[in-house]
Amino acid sequence: MDSSKLLSLKNLSVWYAADHPVLSDFSLDLGTNEVVGLIGLNGAGKTTFIKTVAGLLPGYRLDSAIWAGHAFSFRDKDFKKNRYIVFAENRSFQYFTFREYLAYAATSYGVPLPDVSELVKGFHFEDYTNVLLKELSTGNLKKAYLITAFALRPKLLLLDEPVNGLDFQSTEFLYQLMGGYKEHGTLLFSSHILESICLTSDRVLVLEHGSISQIFTGKEIAAGNIREVLAEYENR
Repeated sequence: MDSSKLLSLKNLSVWYAADHPVLSDFSLDLGTNEVVGLIGLNGAGKTTFIKTVAGLLPGYRLDSAIWAGHAFSFRDKDFKKNRYIVFAENRSFQYFTFREYLAYAATSYGVPLPDVSELVKGFHFEDYTNVLLKELSTGNLKKAYLITAFALRPKLLLLDEPVNGLDFQSTEFLYQLMGGYKEHGTLLFSSHILESICLTSDRVLVLEHGSISQIFTGKEIAAGNIREVLAEYENR
C-alpha cells in the first residue's frame, strides 16, 4: 500500500433512488497532510459525498475503500474516531451547551479535553460558550462545530461549505486554520467560493455530474490557471 495515501476510494456510486445515482464511479485519493478543495454546482454531489463518508447514506457501492493502508467501511469505529465532519447544516445536540458538546466530543474521540481559548477568541465566540446550541444563530452554531473540529485535530477533517454563515473576521480566521491544517492532518472541504479555494488548497477537485472531471495541482492554483474555471462556477 502507498503509505502517502490516507484515504483511497475507487468507483463509488451513491443513490437516493435506485435509478438515479447522485455519484457515479467517483474515485478519490487523499494524501496525508494536505488540504483539498472540492468544487461543484448545487446538485453535483458534494454534500452527498460527505454524508456518505459520514456513514449516513446506505445506498452506495464501491470497488474498494482503503484507510491508512487497510480496507475499511465508513461505519468502522476506528475510522469514525479519526474523522470529524462539519456539515453545511446541522442541528444535532441542540440541548447541549457548546462546552458540554465539546466535552462529549472529546470523550467520543478518546482525546483529552482540548484548550479552545485561542479558537474561541479567533471566532469571536466568547459570549456563547455556555449557551444552548439550539439558541445560537446559524453563524454561531457553525462556529461551535468548527471550533470543535479544529480542537480535536482528527486525521481527516471534512468541511461542507464551511464559510457559509460566517462574518468577515471569522472567515479570515477560518482561512488561516484551513491553510495550516496539514500540520495536523488532512482536510477536504467543499465550497463554491473562489477565494476559499485559492487561498487554502493544495489541490482542487472539480465535481461534475457525479464524478471528478478535473484536478488542479498546487502549481496550477498558484499560476492562476484555476481562476477562470472557478469563476465560471461562482457565477452560475
